[in-house]
Amino acid sequence: MKFQSNEILNGKYTPRKTTKSAFLIPFTLLLIMFPLILMRNTEESSPSSSSLSPPNMSSVRNMNNRTETKGCDIFAGNWIPYSEEPYYNSGTCKWMIDEQNCMKFGRPDEEYLHWRWKPNECELPLFNATQFLELVSGKKMVFVGDSVGRNQLQSLLCLLSQVSEPEDVSHKYTSDVIYFRRYFFSDYNFTLGNLWSPYFVKSGDADKKGHSYNNIMKLYVDEVDEAWSSQVENFDIVIISAGHWFFRPLMYYNKGQLVGCNKCGIENVTDLAHYYGYKMAFRTAFRTLTSLENFKGVTFFRTFSPSHFENGDWNKGGNCVRTKPFSKEEMKLDGYFLETYLTQVNEFKVAQKVASKKGLKFLMLNTTEIMLLRPDGHPNNYGHSKDTNVTYYNDCVHWCLPGPVDTWNEFLLHMLKRETCSSYSSKLESVVLQS
Repeated sequence: MKFQSNEILNGKYTPRKTTKSAFLIPFTLLLIMFPLILMRNTEESSPSSSSLSPPNMSSVRNMNNRTETKGCDIFAGNWIPYSEEPYYNSGTCKWMIDEQNCMKFGRPDEEYLHWRWKPNECELPLFNATQFLELVSGKKMVFVGDSVGRNQLQSLLCLLSQVSEPEDVSHKYTSDVIYFRRYFFSDYNFTLGNLWSPYFVKSGDADKKGHSYNNIMKLYVDEVDEAWSSQVENFDIVIISAGHWFFRPLMYYNKGQLVGCNKCGIENVTDLAHYYGYKMAFRTAFRTLTSLENFKGVTFFRTFSPSHFENGDWNKGGNCVRTKPFSKEEMKLDGYFLETYLTQVNEFKVAQKVASKKGLKFLMLNTTEIMLLRPDGHPNNYGHSKDTNVTYYNDCVHWCLPGPVDTWNEFLLHMLKRETCSSYSSKLESVVLQS
């Protein structure tokens, strides 16, 4: 079925002309059998409504109902103990970076590796690297956003390299091989890339002293960052996400005019908080994806990934030393995390409607509440050597590899399979009805 799957993801499946009698019987049989075959091969269950219930969440729940197939919402569930070993480790994957290679630098506990996400009303299939590669064979997939998005990409590299080892071909496309990466799986003619753009829009240092961890930056919220927009049309599947960079001090410019800031502390400049910049940046990014003439790909929007600093801020001794997940009674999605989540989801909902009218597919990886429950999954101070001559900040933003972030790619594979099945079945049904 690899050939058909590729055509569907590309939106190019076009049946050949034939006679009505020759067409109707075999395609009717395919229409009946295809979902059964796929279910048998993947053990995939069909998804439905969200468990999130704080104020203003009903619209998100309804949207999940529209985007999931009837019966089960894979994003509503709980973390449950899981005794099996991770998909990979530092000995079987060379693609993880030191900053997320927690076991390499002596993390003493392993309990964080033995939890698995369990949807309330179905099973989330285990990641199948061969199946993933067959679905994306001949395609190009790219992660657009910040280093947490790159964290997911590195997880995917490790997962896929257990079956097929990629080649780093970044140097063939750019001189900036740190932030703009491409990997080629020759066995499947599949390219996996990363386009670094933590704000999606144009930005620059506002501080004359230059860039630092917490200096003020200028954000041109209505002007897309061409570093990603100029290249994204070359890809068939886009995973877009952003978050923590918007919490730093920012000066907001709209139509070339200063309109406000976030934590700038400048007299006569209105503090609009991070929500304004976040909203406008996603609006600009989504509008770009729906307006690019040659972009015909599928867009996956992954929701905000919460940090878990306790006992201080990231630069004031904050850490994340917990060794097991929160229960839903211990941790709720509320406060500024909820507002941040809703800010981006509301923009996505608008963009999804526009995309649908243009024949584009916009899908949501709804991971925020799920990851809020995993304070144990971060590197903390196990992402580097214990060099006493270097100052390191504890990392409670990114995720250990292997670790909970691998679940994002289980979701991604599940949704790719579901969309392929749904698209194929609907096209076959259309063919039968027209025969």
